[in-house]
Amino acid sequence: MRRLSVFGQRTAAGAILAVTLTIAGILPAPALAQPSYGPVELDRLVARIALYPDPLLSQTLAAATFSDQIPEAARWADQHHYLSGDALARAISEDRLPWDPSVQALLPFPSVLDMMASDMTWTADLGNAFMAQREAVMDAVQRNRHRAWDYGYLRSGGQVIVRNGPFIEIVPSNPAFVVVPYYDPLVVFAAPRPGFVIGGAIRFGFGVTIGAAFRPWGWGYNRFEWNTHTVIINNTHWDRTWVNRTTYVHPYKVERYEAARRTEGHELHERTEHEREAARNGHPRIEEHRGRDRR
Repeated sequence: MRRLSVFGQRTAAGAILAVTLTIAGILPAPALAQPSYGPVELDRLVARIALYPDPLLSQTLAAATFSDQIPEAARWADQHHYLSGDALARAISEDRLPWDPSVQALLPFPSVLDMMASDMTWTADLGNAFMAQREAVMDAVQRNRHRAWDYGYLRSGGQVIVRNGPFIEIVPSNPAFVVVPYYDPLVVFAAPRPGFVIGGAIRFGFGVTIGAAFRPWGWGYNRFEWNTHTVIINNTHWDRTWVNRTTYVHPYKVERYEAARRTEGHELHERTEHEREAARNGHPRIEEHRGRDRR
């Protein structure tokens, strides 16, 4: 076995020491390189959410930038699936949840959180791409939407209004009722096979009523300004980027709580006896699209 030179031995020892000191917190961890995704990769990243109504899409992209918080939020949403409306908003507030408000804004949509939590590599890549290449991510959404439109899949219906132009907007027909579409990206972004029924490729049948109780989390004030690549959440520009990701705090009307406070007398929401009984008896899920067995 060839022995290292004295220089090589010192270099190896120095590298080991640097790693040890970094783990111990004495030296700072090396900065992560800003990611870069090409158009094809971005089209793939956004494909499964590109047809979300704009208000839901904006919240989903913002929440993806806090991908490490998604799994725990998904568990909370599943455990509280029997709550809706004011009761759900009250539980979120009373539990003093430590996650970013953009993540909490998705708690009424457990199927979305479950989708994100079940593929954390995708969620992290989506969030990183949105921070590092927001304009390119928005362009990828538009490319996919135009494909779905050009092939005849994406059209207005009872639940959504699709506005086609230089930029395609998808908005809820009823602003207080936000639907989650179900579709196969391999189908709706490709030319239809002969005889394929185009009308059934995108289903907007299930949704969630989002009332005034959820305004503190930004609902009702979310949109895109596609021509300027601007994202509006809680009526304010969303400006979290790769550079400021460790310090950026988006303004919301909800109080923020540190994770440690959950052990200082602020326990998670306790179910009432009525709620526990409803859960034991198989109380139907309030958000219809949570029933994945119905898909």
